Order: sequence, then structure tokens, then C-alpha cells
Amino acid sequence: MPLDYFIFVMITFLLTAAHCEETEVFAEAGSRAVLPCKCSPLYPFIPTILWSKANKGTVWRKERNGLQYWGYSWFQRVRCPNSRFEKGDFSLQINNVREGDGGVYSCRVEHGDQVVVKVVTLRVTEVSISSSVPVFGIGVWISCKVTPWPHGATVRWTLNNSPFVPQAGIAANRGTTENVVREKATARLTGNWTCVVDYKGKEGRASAALAVKGVIHPSKDDTKVYAAVGSAVTLPCVFSPSLIPSNPVWEKLKPGFLFKPAPGRLPTSFSSSFSQHPSDQSASLKEVGLEDEGRYRCSGSIAGQRLTRNMQLVVAKIHSSIPSKDTGSATLTCQLTDTSEVTDYEWVHVVYDLNGTRSVGSLQKGKSVSISRVSKENQGEWACRFYGRDGILGNITYHIQLMSGLSGQTSLGVSHNTAAMVGLSFLLLVLLLILAQMYKNHRRRKRIFQYPALETIVHTVSNEREERERKQVKN
Repeated sequence: MPLDYFIFVMITFLLTAAHCEETEVFAEAGSRAVLPCKCSPLYPFIPTILWSKANKGTVWRKERNGLQYWGYSWFQRVRCPNSRFEKGDFSLQINNVREGDGGVYSCRVEHGDQVVVKVVTLRVTEVSISSSVPVFGIGVWISCKVTPWPHGATVRWTLNNSPFVPQAGIAANRGTTENVVREKATARLTGNWTCVVDYKGKEGRASAALAVKGVIHPSKDDTKVYAAVGSAVTLPCVFSPSLIPSNPVWEKLKPGFLFKPAPGRLPTSFSSSFSQHPSDQSASLKEVGLEDEGRYRCSGSIAGQRLTRNMQLVVAKIHSSIPSKDTGSATLTCQLTDTSEVTDYEWVHVVYDLNGTRSVGSLQKGKSVSISRVSKENQGEWACRFYGRDGILGNITYHIQLMSGLSGQTSLGVSHNTAAMVGLSFLLLVLLLILAQMYKNHRRRKRIFQYPALETIVHTVSNEREERERKQVKN
């Protein structure tokens, strides 16, 4: 290509005996390229304009009479705006630039004996990816191609508008037309890749989007999931929407095995495959205990590749301590099985009224908080919130009613209440016995009144017996 370029320029210069200027233009594949050709606007009428490409012939030509001509395969994509001719601007526009459009172009402007020639080198840049949607763990190549390749140019990469620092290294073959990044597909490669080419003060750019498929949530290994003792928690394991993993497996990893962790026994409250979406293999624990903390791993096979994601369950609880000398106070301490990501603690007092309305009291900072156990103002919930660098990590609540051992006036009040309840119970029992006896007498009289004739006979017999007994006594 350099030899063809040199011959093309020399022939153009010798045949015209005109002043020749060279320009470099970069354009991304698929975009619009503008090849500049500007002259002094001193022409009284439109001159003859000829755009041609080395080894390809005429691209576009305009005669003095206004007739225009296009070269083969250029008609749909090439134009030269007439509105700029009066200003001496004869720049050529190429729409939907292709890789084959790269090369050397010349703009020849003729006006009588005056001839002006502009030489433009169009370099087409493009970023290509070996696999449009690579899967985690599979090697991926990201190539930067420039046609024709600018020898002596420097190439740098950006990922999501930030300089890319390779782990596997950049393999640059300056003797060819590409610059390649070779990496293993991970979440860090996801985003917009841009190849920046610097050459002779000009800058060319090309971009391409890369989406790595696999486990998208959590997005990285060793993500921490926080849960309070006694609560339910979800351990996320979500694959890309179009991926359906085969043979999904959940494991709890034994501690002490960093490089090759051995699987252990899952908790009794562990449950998996509760989602209706095949790509969602998340699991849950219905009731978290302190013994459930530790590392968990989910895995599934995609196209013969085993994809895994490790995560850590951090369990939180509130410890209540009472001083040896009972002073009516207690200290609540927020405890976590792993505090490596915790930067701050915050205590919030939550109170509910008779209508169930929730109100929040003042906030207190610190891992521990001291409260009075006999104060009515401290009744309700005490919530401990713990924060990390990116915001709140989780929270756990403690009910003041669950505290044991009331002292002082509170204990005395409980004794008085107990005695009063015993006395009231005794009086109620006596009243029930009296009422039962009254009811019994009432029922007996009622049964007798149901037979009045029998009552008269009984009464008469009784009177006669008494009369005979009196007569016997007189005799």
C-alpha cells in the first residue's frame, strides 16, 4: 500500500504540475466520513471537480456544465454538497463507511489553467469481538482494526470511558492491521470498549459493546449477604436471562479451605429452586441461626462450561448485658460474624402507639448503646443499622419487652399487683359458692310446687300424727 500511495501521488502531481496537499482522516466503520477539499473561493463559476481513489478510478465527478458522474458502487453512498461550492468547499461525503473504503483519495479542481490537487488518506477504524456474547470463563479477543494500518501509530484502549489495564496483557502486532486484547471473560470486561489510535496528530476512534453472560447476580465472587438471627434471607444466584443452567447445585463450603474449599452440610432451613424462572437459581433460609454463617456456592453448567459463584452469609445479632450491680440499665451491642465491610453503626428507637402508628426517636451512633430498663420512654423496638462504604448493609431489631429482671419500684409494683389478684380471686370463689347454694334451694322448692295435691296430703297426715301424739300424752 505505501508504494501504491507514492506512485498515485507522484503521477497526480506530475500530470497536473499543481500544488499538492496531503491530509489524514479517520472514520469509524458504519459512520459518515468527510474527505476535505477546500480551495480559495475566487472562481466566477463552478470549476471541474474530480474525486478518485487509488487503484479504483473515479469516485465522483462534476463537469462545468453541471453534469455529475459516479463511479461503480459509489452512487448510493457518495455526495458532494453544491451549497458549499461558492465557498470553495468541494469536500466529499461517504455515508456508511466500510472497511474497503480505506485508502488514498485525490480531489482535483480545474479552472482554466489553474489546477489544485488535494490528497486525502481515509483510514477506517473498527472494533471486533471474537464472540458477540461470550460466557464467563471463556477466552475472548477484542481487536482494533485500522484500514490501511498507520505504521508508527500508537493504540490505547478504554473500557466505559476509563483506561483499561489488562490482566493477561495486550498483544500488539504493529506489522499487521490489528491490535488485540486477549482476556478471559469476566464481569469486569462488560461495557463499551473503545480503541483510540494516535497518528501524526490525528486521532481515530472505534467502539463496540461487550456483554459477558453468566451469573449476573451477585456480579462478583465473595459478595456478602447480611441477615439477622431468626429472620429469613435469600441467597441470590441469577444467570443471564437467556441462559438456562443444567445440573444446578448449592453447597456450603467448609471454613479453612481457601484455594479448594470442600463442601459441607447445608442448613436444615435451606430451600432452593423456588423461582419460576429457569435462569434464577436463588436459594433461601427460612430462619437464620448463628451456625448458618459462612461461605456458600451455587453452580450450573452452560454449554459444557461449569459456572460458579461464591458468596458469604454474615449473621447479625444483638447482645444484651446487665451490670453486676443492678442499676436499672442495660447495654445493647450489635454483633456481626464478619465486620470487614462495616464502617459505621447507628441505633434507632422505634415506638408504636395504641393505633399502631410508628414513630422514630433520636439516632445514636456507635456499636453499643446503654438504656434504662425501668424507663417507659425506652419501651418499644431498638434497631441497629450497620453501614458500609456504599450505604446501609442491613439492620437488626431488639424488643425491650423481652428484657428480663425488672428492679426497684417496678418489682414492688409487681408484688402489689400479685396480692391484689389473689384477693380478688378468693372473693369471686366465695360469691360463686353462695350463688350455687341459692340456685340449689330454688330448684328444690320449684320441684315441690309442681305437685300441690301431694303437698296437701303430706300436710294433713302430718297434722293427724301430731294430734294423736297429744292425746296419748293426756291419757
